Amino acid sequence: MSAIEASSPHTMNTYGRLPIALSHGQGAYVWDVNGKRYLDALAGIAVNTLGHNHPKFVPAIQDQVAKIIHSCNYYHVPNQEKLAAKLVELSGMTNAFFCSTGLEANEAAIKLARKYGHDRGIERPQIVVYEKAFHGRSIATLSATGNEKVQKGFGPLVEGFIRVPLNDIDALKQATEGNRDVVAVFFETIQGEGGINPMRTEYLRQVRKLCDDRQWLLMIDEVQCGMGRTGKWFAHQWAGIVPDVMPLAKGLGSGVPVGAVLAGPRAADIFQPGNHGTTFGGNPLAMRAGIETIRIMEEDGLLENAARVGARLRDSLAREFSGLAGVKEIRGQGLMLGIELARNCTVLTQRAADAGLLISVTADNVVRLLPPLILTESEADEIVALLAPLVKAFLSE
Repeated sequence: MSAIEASSPHTMNTYGRLPIALSHGQGAYVWDVNGKRYLDALAGIAVNTLGHNHPKFVPAIQDQVAKIIHSCNYYHVPNQEKLAAKLVELSGMTNAFFCSTGLEANEAAIKLARKYGHDRGIERPQIVVYEKAFHGRSIATLSATGNEKVQKGFGPLVEGFIRVPLNDIDALKQATEGNRDVVAVFFETIQGEGGINPMRTEYLRQVRKLCDDRQWLLMIDEVQCGMGRTGKWFAHQWAGIVPDVMPLAKGLGSGVPVGAVLAGPRAADIFQPGNHGTTFGGNPLAMRAGIETIRIMEEDGLLENAARVGARLRDSLAREFSGLAGVKEIRGQGLMLGIELARNCTVLTQRAADAGLLISVTADNVVRLLPPLILTESEADEIVALLAPLVKAFLSE
């Protein structure tokens, strides 16, 4: 039997896809349409929290599909309130708005910040954002993003953003000195697309204090690093702080599109009827996916698993690459890890796939690992066994 070729001629050419079409998955593994098996160390870019075909998740989603999939926000959606209450409990925040994607959650955060400014008499509110940040591809989130490559060709960008480097409190103070139009500071706790760049604990605390002192909103994008990936529900919780605004998405629905923006007391009442909305956001199917994802994560101890298995994975990688010229740094926490190499290594995504491993390369030279949170220690060892020889061979070329 001849192999089925992966191609998408009627689909816009927006992705540099590998010549692979996936058919189904089980646990941390997926199979392509030709029957080849891969260990999934990407989880659909930090989306498939529970892996594939989870025995508790699938029946719950099947049950919901048979009841009601969508109802618009003209009416109350009971599971919205249930999921919102749970997220409020886990985050220590006040309330939630539901949407469908991380981009929308970040867009809502930007709107919250601007409205916060206007409500305080600031005509042209400004938001501090960061070098190497990635917040999405709409015109506003693209403008907040710190990557000229993805911005190119889409000018004029939206005004109102001040860009600063990571982990430098003096640079932040200097960039905002005497500026009465600043309303918020907006960043990812661990930058995902930017190359797995973590904000230091001390810096997070310094920014929280600065925002309190100046009455700015602290807005933390937890779209990729949140939902248990680092071993706490939200990555900023390692620093013991609580943001004023927190966008979420990706892992929240284990593959069903669901986004949210959470607000603390300072931001909870900014949006009033007519200020913001969505058709798909908060639909019964998405809400059920969020509720069940969190329930299963709690029942199965997946935060502890992410911390433990992630530490093993990181230690094993550190051992394999110890003293190896060309490996600059291993960064990240839990099951969000990046291996920075000394040169462009985008070829490794295809080579890893050929070897039966799904990974990504971000920022051109960082191998990114975002496996499902159900990953076992033996599967972590398998990631290392598959990846290490590929990296070593690549660096010896």
